[in-house]
Amino acid sequence: MVSPLYTLIKQNNIIYLKFFIILFMSCIPDRTNLCSNRILAAIPPDHHVDSSDNTLLSLETLSLGGYLSFHDNYHAAKDFGNTYHFLPLAVLHPKSVSDISSTIKYIFEMGSGSDLTVAARGHAHSLQGQAQAHQGIVINMESLEEPEMQVYTGELPYADVSGGHLWIDILHETLRHGLAPKSWTDYLYLTVGGTLSYAGISGQAFKHGPQIDNVYQLEVVTGKGEVVTCSENQNADLFHGVLGGLGQFGIITRARISLEPAPKMVKWIRVLYSDFSLFSKDQEYLLSSQNSFDYIEGFVMINRTGLLNNWRSSFNPKDPHQASQFSSDGRTLYCLEIAKYFYQGDHTDIINQKTERLLSELSYIPSTLFLSEVSYVEFLDRVHVSEKKLRAKGLWEVPHPWLNLFVPKSKIIKFNEEVFGNILTDATSGPILIYPVNTSKWSNKTSLVTPDEDIIYLVAFLSSAVPSSTGKDGLQHILNRNQKILDYCATNPLGIKQYLPHYSTREEWKAHFGPKWQAFLQRKSAYDPLAILAPGQRIFKKAKPLLRH
Repeated sequence: MVSPLYTLIKQNNIIYLKFFIILFMSCIPDRTNLCSNRILAAIPPDHHVDSSDNTLLSLETLSLGGYLSFHDNYHAAKDFGNTYHFLPLAVLHPKSVSDISSTIKYIFEMGSGSDLTVAARGHAHSLQGQAQAHQGIVINMESLEEPEMQVYTGELPYADVSGGHLWIDILHETLRHGLAPKSWTDYLYLTVGGTLSYAGISGQAFKHGPQIDNVYQLEVVTGKGEVVTCSENQNADLFHGVLGGLGQFGIITRARISLEPAPKMVKWIRVLYSDFSLFSKDQEYLLSSQNSFDYIEGFVMINRTGLLNNWRSSFNPKDPHQASQFSSDGRTLYCLEIAKYFYQGDHTDIINQKTERLLSELSYIPSTLFLSEVSYVEFLDRVHVSEKKLRAKGLWEVPHPWLNLFVPKSKIIKFNEEVFGNILTDATSGPILIYPVNTSKWSNKTSLVTPDEDIIYLVAFLSSAVPSSTGKDGLQHILNRNQKILDYCATNPLGIKQYLPHYSTREEWKAHFGPKWQAFLQRKSAYDPLAILAPGQRIFKKAKPLLRH
């Protein structure tokens, strides 16, 4: 496919050192996939409000508790992907939900004659401009002060949080009550509204489902500026549509998140396999086991030398002598990462016995058993440690051409043989996650699209590019590699779906949603008929007919 043509970014004459890549960034909500060859977009000159610009002058007269910024908004034209850069006309820093409602309602009442669009921006971890609005308005959700976070204890505990709250802040606040959300992403510095607009998937999803399956209620500002409370029993169509809806039907301003008793400690384990069939068999076995581990993920290591690779220093081999004798010899290896939680009152001996029993049923290479015991917070916030190190070296804000796929269980062996046997033959510039989830336990009412099988694998290629490089760690090489993977999936129908999808044409989006496409169109027409919201997803264009086949 051919992407829109953008002007090339002027590169600064800074040569980045090659860097270590963080190991386990989430299939975070703000992540997206690459599906086309496209060049980088340029940051245009900052917009200055002209006195004759009636639209912007009228925006300035809006009665807001917060404020609109019309200058120096370059930050709103950047995201974690660091390849798309669209400058907005203004950035809204809302203090309350009414600020968001008033702004969107004003734009809606301007009608289809206005080109103004609106994008909600959380912690800016989208990859391809999804939280940007070219010559539109970007809403800085993190400035939202209301509603304040409230934690409710009881038989069915929950937390009422702002759509702009970060998951790390929710973790710390709920822990004060001995509680915590059930489902997570690998990276916690993401906003609630951001992850719920996609799915929110991590190693707990096999047990609890994604984050969108652990929400009781939402408050949403629609594309008409209406503030609507919705749940399974109230405005259910909007509730289901917004969850995994890519921001197309409304901006999530409040969420009621399901909680559970929080663990105290975590037994964190990694083991290696050289045979993918044994690796996937063991992962699937753990999915179906009673009293299994509490977290199950995995990743691929290609053409690495030495056992430790990116092992954290806190990991210790179960048998140091055997581990020292192990050599990968450049083989492709598969790491199973699992965790068992300790709760208040649990006896260490009993937990150890349960863990050893589960491990005894697996077929990993015995000498590669590494383990560690850490606090629950340390385990959940594991990626942030790597982030701080990279930021200190100036190696965080680089291009991140990520590709995330859902692969059906029935095709995962074939996928592995081609992708990890032929397409990817060298060490990659980032982790490759691969682990199964059981979608039969997930709600099929949301907008999230998955392959039509109960067991599917999340395969995430979390690459980072060296900006100045034209080699294998350069952006173009990674883009080409991603495209080869997508071309293979297209020419050998595997039934895959992109997680955090990114497409350029209406036909591609229609194919992605499949049977859900008509419902998606109808919801767009009902809740955002002028296509004001989330223009960066590039699904709909403002003032164009929405309901067409």
